[in-house]
Amino acid sequence: MNLSITDKEFYAGLQQLPKPQYPFPDFSHPDMLLQREEYYHWIDKEYAFHTKEAREKHKRHHLTDIAARGCPFLKSIAELRPLANYTANGAMMDDYFDRCTREEMYGIMQRIMVLLSGEDPVEPAENGIFHLFWVLRKDAIQCDIPERIYRRFVRSIQDVLMGYSEEKVYYRTNSIPPLPVYLLIREATSGVQPYCDYVVLQKDYRQLPDGIFDHPHIRRIYTLCSLMIGIHNDLISLPKELHRQGDTMNLVKVLQHEDQLSLQEAYMKALEIHDQYLKEFLTLQNHLPPFGDWQNEVYNYIQDLGVMVAGVYAWHTNDTSRYVNGGYVEGEFSGLE
Repeated sequence: MNLSITDKEFYAGLQQLPKPQYPFPDFSHPDMLLQREEYYHWIDKEYAFHTKEAREKHKRHHLTDIAARGCPFLKSIAELRPLANYTANGAMMDDYFDRCTREEMYGIMQRIMVLLSGEDPVEPAENGIFHLFWVLRKDAIQCDIPERIYRRFVRSIQDVLMGYSEEKVYYRTNSIPPLPVYLLIREATSGVQPYCDYVVLQKDYRQLPDGIFDHPHIRRIYTLCSLMIGIHNDLISLPKELHRQGDTMNLVKVLQHEDQLSLQEAYMKALEIHDQYLKEFLTLQNHLPPFGDWQNEVYNYIQDLGVMVAGVYAWHTNDTSRYVNGGYVEGEFSGLE
């Protein structure tokens, strides 16, 4: 990114355009600030391979606040910790591996998955990204996350990492994907499906049968959550991505390229698509299939998925460090040994 540009050049007239709005209440976990302190410790201990500048930028991003706002009803910081780990470590590793190859990212994914699944139970000898994922599994076991929910959470993380892998094709060639390809990849890279799985740990949702989570109606709601968050992230991060070569996985850029629109026209069309997804979410919430005795619990679960979407957006709108001029951490990965 060119760090010498002015804020006016950086924001390119986008600040005055309409923003997404959600009809869901905004909450935060009571241990958000305590979890933030642990996050600082993770960066100092596990991310020593980063430059000091990168570590200090990450500290200002408060990435674990996303988990605290997305799942505010978890019973304790012990339950919050695995989600906060996934969120912060996932975002920081995505920054670090920003320009790696598709094949390298798939190799990284395979290493992470054997640690998260317990297939390789041995603690990594060195601190770092992989060690933090090993810690995630240990913390999940310690707070008694039901195995079936944890397995679903891990499978969803794998899908996120696959999305990270596939987007490298477009990043490394500085090419813009067709809209259908963008939607498939962005559904994964928004990182939201693991959150949908983790919301289940709140309140009494863990008692819901697995068949409900696999129902096509509910699966579509998961997709809508993923795309709404992916799109509102695209809108917020757009100024940064306009000034970085290779940042092509952004709906505004996709629409601008595909439909030959001006920047502001493409932004407004992206917001319109987002709002259509929100309307569909609310329609599906209010027209659930008959789930028998679980009907009210399923409705409330979907409502808390809406709280999750609003909570993640609240982090984005409260953030004053990650997507501002010069605030982003540049990728420092130089290749696998």
